[in-house]
Amino acid sequence: MEQNFLEGNIPSAIGKLPKLQILVLSENRLSGQIPSSIGNLTLLYELRLEANNLMEAFLPTLEIVNIGSLPIEIGNLKSLSILDISNNKLSGESPSSIGECNSLEHLIRDNLFEGTIPQPLTLLKGLRDLDLSLNNLSGQIPKGVEKLSALQSLNLSFNNLEGEVPTEEIFGNAIAILVNGNGKLYGGIAKLQLPTCTNHRSTEQKKSYALRIVLVIIGVVFGFLLISYFLTLFWTRRSKSKPLSTPLIGDRFLKLSYKELFQATEGFSSTNFIGSSSFGSVYKGIVNQGKTTAAVKVLNLQNPRVYKSFMAECRALRNIRHRNLVKILTSCSSLDSKGNDFKALVYEFMVNGSLDDWLHLQMEEHNHSKNLSLLQRLNIAIDVASALDYLHYNCYVEIVHCDLKRSNILLDSDMTAYVSDFGLARLLLEPDKQAQTSTIGIKGSIGFAAPVLCVISFATDRHSSMMVVAMNCGLDSENGETANDDDIASRE
Repeated sequence: MEQNFLEGNIPSAIGKLPKLQILVLSENRLSGQIPSSIGNLTLLYELRLEANNLMEAFLPTLEIVNIGSLPIEIGNLKSLSILDISNNKLSGESPSSIGECNSLEHLIRDNLFEGTIPQPLTLLKGLRDLDLSLNNLSGQIPKGVEKLSALQSLNLSFNNLEGEVPTEEIFGNAIAILVNGNGKLYGGIAKLQLPTCTNHRSTEQKKSYALRIVLVIIGVVFGFLLISYFLTLFWTRRSKSKPLSTPLIGDRFLKLSYKELFQATEGFSSTNFIGSSSFGSVYKGIVNQGKTTAAVKVLNLQNPRVYKSFMAECRALRNIRHRNLVKILTSCSSLDSKGNDFKALVYEFMVNGSLDDWLHLQMEEHNHSKNLSLLQRLNIAIDVASALDYLHYNCYVEIVHCDLKRSNILLDSDMTAYVSDFGLARLLLEPDKQAQTSTIGIKGSIGFAAPVLCVISFATDRHSSMMVVAMNCGLDSENGETANDDDIASRE
């Protein structure tokens, strides 16, 4: 029934013909699977099913087979000697089980098989004819093919094979092998007229070298762009986080801008106003993200002495550390919202104000709870004397306050005294400048200049400094009353 127009499936009832030896159904329109009942045809030695639309299925043991599909069960055909599946449209990879057909001598297939040549083919020691032409096979020729000593004919033409062609056994006979139609093969014997290994490798090396150069260039460009991106990101974030103010007292202090101080003091409002002097006004504010209460001293830049006072105070407070010296939190040198110069000093806030507030109460505020006891006055005097002793004798450089007065002595919640306002402070850096410093015009507030000048002149003992402190703390009157500025001025 060859070359007819048979359609449909092969009936499974065909397995009930146990004496059938030849079954030719080639060049028809059969479809579906080969029925497993064919395995019952034990006498069958020739089966031709090529040029149909059959699907792969189990096949029995045969001696001569010319079939149209290649199932994985092909390995069960131990007696198979001829396998011809040419002129079909079979696709996919060849089953590796074909290497188990030990009696196979002729293998012919002309289809659309893809993938590599199965390595198990090298196990077919009795294979004489191998035709794998006109497929889509790729990869290299398996190393064991040249060791098939019985091989007499090899056709690998018109595939996508690549690599070096061997030269041993059958590959040494140009008449017995066909490898044309594989553009990536090279080497082999000269009669095959393939590119030599040297030229091919040289071309591959050039391509590989060019590829490496391209990859290096791409890598360098990509790396440069990546580094530029991170540097730009870093500097952008740094510029955003950098405060507008310029701290002049060191990097370890807070960094606050005009805007932050403006917000901390509620716009330098009168409700936060603490006091004022010729150098500026002091406001209470909350800084450091609401963690710290501070006294913000905004300098009056209309006063020509303010710039020198600001720098002097920054220099004096930059490195000094003492328990009785007011702690400075930071400085701010920036521009205000109108573009004008803005300078401020930010101190630790003292809840009990200044000593002057306690010694000179307003009549309406005068009450017993605000009066200082003798013990409190003594403690304040000792605190101030301790601060002066540090400035004069134990500081990194001798510092003269030049404006020590009651309003510059601040009190914390425990009534501990702190010396503040170093706007007129002098740093005595060289011993030969002591005389010059003591002869310069009087510095400081009227009524308090003489005691300070006594300190600048370096009294022969520290009891003189203690006397100055006592006068400022109101301990010099016979009746325990505080001395006023006129009393002190008259004593000078």
